[in-house]
Amino acid sequence: MIKRVWIIAAAGLLALLAVAAFFAAGWYGDADLDEDTAFIVPSGSSLTAVAAKLADEGYIGSADAFLLRAKIFGSGDPIKAGEFMLPAGSSPANILKTLQHGEVIRRFVTIPEGMPSILVHERLMATPLLTGDAPVPAEGTVLPDTYDFERGESRAAVLQRMQDAMSETLAELWAKRGSNIAVSTPQEAITLASIVEKETAVPSEREMVAGLYSNRVRLGMRLQADPTIIYPITQGKPLGRRIRQSEIAAVNDYNTYSMVGLPQGPITNPGRGAIAAVLNPADTSAIYMVADGTGGHAFGDTLAEHNANVAKWFALRRQRGEM
Repeated sequence: MIKRVWIIAAAGLLALLAVAAFFAAGWYGDADLDEDTAFIVPSGSSLTAVAAKLADEGYIGSADAFLLRAKIFGSGDPIKAGEFMLPAGSSPANILKTLQHGEVIRRFVTIPEGMPSILVHERLMATPLLTGDAPVPAEGTVLPDTYDFERGESRAAVLQRMQDAMSETLAELWAKRGSNIAVSTPQEAITLASIVEKETAVPSEREMVAGLYSNRVRLGMRLQADPTIIYPITQGKPLGRRIRQSEIAAVNDYNTYSMVGLPQGPITNPGRGAIAAVLNPADTSAIYMVADGTGGHAFGDTLAEHNANVAKWFALRRQRGEM
């Protein structure tokens, strides 16, 4: 009798072990992933919803079996929202671990310093993994930087982050402004910074260029910044040719060759460096500048100095065969 009980108990144990082995094999064995696969967990998704999504997309055989095994063998940690890379051959156990503890895939869109809003809009619209439409932002409201986003995120949401970043940066830098600035409001600071951004590609001379233009604003001189001629024509896109005399003489709200003071608004989206330069410009007497042939500028305090610098620039251009 005792022997029979032991036989029955042993058989039951073997049956339990067989069931456990079956469940374990289904949990730790390979899922239906023949290659590395991106998988998106929508924000707010439950494990039940994610299991159903995995089954619908063919990565697991059964959502119910996945959930049951997850309760028995898996961690109780919550899953994360976002896009994850599921490696080829991942088991259901590894899939759950990835969704609980893996790194969310981050994708990036870069807005260079000095990119006008019309091109910011074009870049966002050309980014294929974003969704929906976005308006052309007001000029000067986007902070140039590299922004990460998730697959399927809306373009409007990414644009809003860019604009929030500009608002935060401007507030931070305005609070640190120097006493020698020539602007009265944060908006004027952005407008002048947009000119500085377009007038020099050399970071080390931004403060000098800002100081020069600040002097001109205080003296009531025309800023005579070429990019302000181009902006009303192209909205900031490259002109692709020389500026015409008629365009230099044109009277509008931007052309600083035909008006005194700042244009009515920014002519591009200035970066943090240009904004900081306008709010802490170099202490200089310079009111003139001309290209020096190295990518930077030669600065002059007087018209005589400026004319000498211009003569050097023209001589260099003739030597290069450009004139």
